[in-house]
Amino acid sequence: MPAPTVLREFSNIGFSSPGRSFPGFQIPASARAIELAPRDALRVEMQAGDLLSVHGLSKDNQVWLAGFDDKGHDALSAIGLTEQDTLDRALIDADAFLGWVAAHGGDPTQKTPVFTVRELTEPLVLKASDTLTVWAFCPMSRHHLITGHDTNTVSLLHQPAPRTGPILPAPLGDIRDEFTVARGTGQAYEVRKGDIIQIIDIEGQQCSDFMALRADGLDKGQEWMIDSTATRSMVRRAYPGPGLLDKFFDRDMRPMLNVIQDTCGQHDTFGLACTARGYEERGFPGHVNCSDNITNALDPFGVGRRAAWPAINFFWSTWIDPHSHHIQTEESRSRPGDYVAMRALDDLICVSTACPDDLDPINGWNPTDIHVRIYRPDAPIRRAVAYREKEDAPMTISQESAFHDRLAPLTEHFAPARDLWTPVSFPSHGTLGEYWACREAVTVQDMSGLRKFDIVGPDAERLLQQAMTRNIAKLAVWRGTYSLLCDDSGTVIDDGTLFRMGPELFRWCCGSEESGRVLEALATEMGLQVRIHAMRSALPNLAIQGPKSRDLIRKIAFTQPHVPSLDQLKWFGVTVARLNDREGAPFMLSRSGYTGELGYEIFCAKADATRIWDAIIDAGAEFGVTPMGSAALEIIRIEAGLAAANAEFAPGVDAFEAGLGFAVDMTKTDFTGKAALERNIRDPRRVLKGLLINCDDVPAHGAPVFAGERQVGQVTSATRSPSLERAIAIVRLAVEHAEDGTELEIGQLDGRMKRLTGTVTGIPFIDPQRKRART
Repeated sequence: MPAPTVLREFSNIGFSSPGRSFPGFQIPASARAIELAPRDALRVEMQAGDLLSVHGLSKDNQVWLAGFDDKGHDALSAIGLTEQDTLDRALIDADAFLGWVAAHGGDPTQKTPVFTVRELTEPLVLKASDTLTVWAFCPMSRHHLITGHDTNTVSLLHQPAPRTGPILPAPLGDIRDEFTVARGTGQAYEVRKGDIIQIIDIEGQQCSDFMALRADGLDKGQEWMIDSTATRSMVRRAYPGPGLLDKFFDRDMRPMLNVIQDTCGQHDTFGLACTARGYEERGFPGHVNCSDNITNALDPFGVGRRAAWPAINFFWSTWIDPHSHHIQTEESRSRPGDYVAMRALDDLICVSTACPDDLDPINGWNPTDIHVRIYRPDAPIRRAVAYREKEDAPMTISQESAFHDRLAPLTEHFAPARDLWTPVSFPSHGTLGEYWACREAVTVQDMSGLRKFDIVGPDAERLLQQAMTRNIAKLAVWRGTYSLLCDDSGTVIDDGTLFRMGPELFRWCCGSEESGRVLEALATEMGLQVRIHAMRSALPNLAIQGPKSRDLIRKIAFTQPHVPSLDQLKWFGVTVARLNDREGAPFMLSRSGYTGELGYEIFCAKADATRIWDAIIDAGAEFGVTPMGSAALEIIRIEAGLAAANAEFAPGVDAFEAGLGFAVDMTKTDFTGKAALERNIRDPRRVLKGLLINCDDVPAHGAPVFAGERQVGQVTSATRSPSLERAIAIVRLAVEHAEDGTELEIGQLDGRMKRLTGTVTGIPFIDPQRKRART
C-alpha cells in the first residue's frame, strides 16, 4: 500500500494492554481508545490537527478507512490517504454506516471508496488537515471456522489536537442549549420533561454541585426539590450509581431525574454545597461559595435564600471510613471530559456550580470550569457507564452485548459486567425459577463479559507453562483445563479455562484484562516468539447449562470428522462446530461452565450471535430452556463451591488459601509463584471450607466467623440454598477450626450482638464429586 506519513507526534503514545502493546508509551488522558471487532463499523469525528492511529494489526486481518466532509463527500485526503478499494458491505455490519450516509445526504447505494491498512510493524498514525468524519471498518471472512485467526480485534486511538477553547466530548445527540459555568460561579437554567442534561468536567478533578426544583411547584409557591434522604431510601444506596434504579426523588418520593450515563463513577450524593460559614470557620471570611452561588442563581425564579444548600455533589470523591464512620474526602477522580447525563422526568429549574474550593484537594487544588449541555428529548442516548481496564487506560462506554436484541424484550434488569450490560434476572421466571431450570432442565446465559485471549506462536506452550499453575505440556489439542495465574507471592491474579486449539494455538478464557498484561510482560521478559491477542468484543459467548444441555446442543451442533463430535467431548473438551449443517454459522463449543452441572459454552462471531441464540431457544423449547441471569448464577456457583474474584481469591490470599490447590501442579519444574506456594503448603494457616448455617439469614461478605469470643475466619461468599433449604457460606478459616463438623458462629450486628450458628463442611455443598458435570 502507499505509505502515508507516520507522524512522530505519537512517539510517546501507545497502549500498555495486551494485543496492542508498545512498551514505553503513555496514553494521554484525552485520548479515546477504539476497539474494532470483526465486521464492526465505527465512526470517529476528527478536527484539524487530530491524530488517529492504527495499532497492532496482524497479518490475519485488515482495516478499511473511509473519510467524509460535512456534506457526505469523500474526504480521505484530509488524513493523507487516497482511495485504494471500495467497501465490500457483505463483510461488515453496514446498517449503522448506511444510515449515517443517508442522514447526511449521501446515497447509500453508491460505492464507498476506502483505504486498506494491512499488516503493521509499528503504529500507523494519521493527522487530520481539516474537519472530517472517519469511518473505520474491520472486515471478516464468513467462510472460515473460528479458531482465533478470523476473530482478531483491531485497536485504534483518537488523540484530539490541543484546543484554544475547552476540550469537550463529542455531543451525545441534538443539543438544545449549552453554556459554560465559569470557575467559582453558579448558573440556573430551565429544562423540560424528557430533556437530557449533561454536566461535563472540562479539565478534570473539578466538582460541580447540582440542585433541581419542580417548575410547577415554584408556580404554586412550593419548593419541591431533590431530597437526598428520600433518594437514598428509594434506591437503597448511599451512592446511587447508574442503572435502572438510579433516580433522584423529591421529599414525596416522586422521581425527578434519571441518570443515563456516568463516566466518572465517584460522586457524593448527600453532602451540602460549600457554605460561607465553612470558609469563615477556617479563617477565610468572604470566600466565594457554592451555596451563595446557588441562592443567587435561583433568585430570579423566586426561590428562597438559604445559607446552606443540599446538593448532588458531582465528581466529589467521598467515602465513609468503615472504622470511624466519618466522611472522608480526597482529590476528585474525574478526568478531562468526564460527565454525567440525566433525563428530566418533569419540567425543572436546575442550577449547576463550578466549585470554588481552593483550600482542599477536592478540586485538585485548582478550581476550573464546568460545561452544561441540554439535549432534546429524542436524543438517542443509551444507558451506559464508563469502563477502564486499568487506571491509566482510556475510557470506554459500556456496550450492549451481541445478544442484547434478544435479551432486552425479556428483562429490564441489567447490571454492568466490565464493559457490557448483563441481565441480572428475568421476570417471567424470576431468580428462583432460573435456578431450578438450571438444576432440572437447561438454561442459556449471556457470558460475553468474560475476557478471552489467544496465545499464538512457536513459544506459546513455553510461555503458558511458566505462567500457569497447571502442566500445560500435558494439555492435548481439543482439550481444556481450569488453571490459575499467580504472582511471585502465590497470590491468584486470575483464574479461567485454557483451551488448546492447535499445537501452537491456545485460548485463555478468564475474568480480567490483567491476565493479558501479565502474559505480555512475561513473554517480553523471557524473549519469546509469541503473540497475545485480546479478543475483546469479537467473541461473544453463551453458557448452556443443566442436565438437558446435551440434548439441546445435539439438535443444533454440526461437526466435521476432523474435530471432536459432541458425544466425544469429555469434561473440558472443546471443538469447532456449525449451526445445523456444514453451511451454518460457525462457533467454538466447549464442555465447560460455572454451575457444577452438565453444561456447554458457545463462542461465536458477533454477526452470528442472534442467529445462534434463536436456534438455541427454538431447539430448547421441548426441554424447557430458560434464560438465566447473574443472580441465579451466583446462588449456583456458591452451592458448587466455585471461586470468584474479590471473594474466594483476593489480594493477599494465595492459591491454597483460596481453596484452589486442586488447580496447582506442584510437580512442575517451575511456574510463577511456585516457590512461595511451596513454603505456604508446608505450613498452611488458613483454608477454605463450607459452613451450613442453621437458619435462612444470609451473612454479608466479609462477616467475621467466631469460635467463642475469638474471630477465626471470615465469610467469602454466602447465599440461601434452595436445594438445601438453608443459608450456606464459603468461609476462610484458621486450620485449627476447619475440621468438618466443627460448630462455629458468624457474627452479625457488628459481629457481637447477633450470631448465626453453623457447622463446618467440605465444598462443594452439592455434588461433591462433581458427577453431574462429568456425566
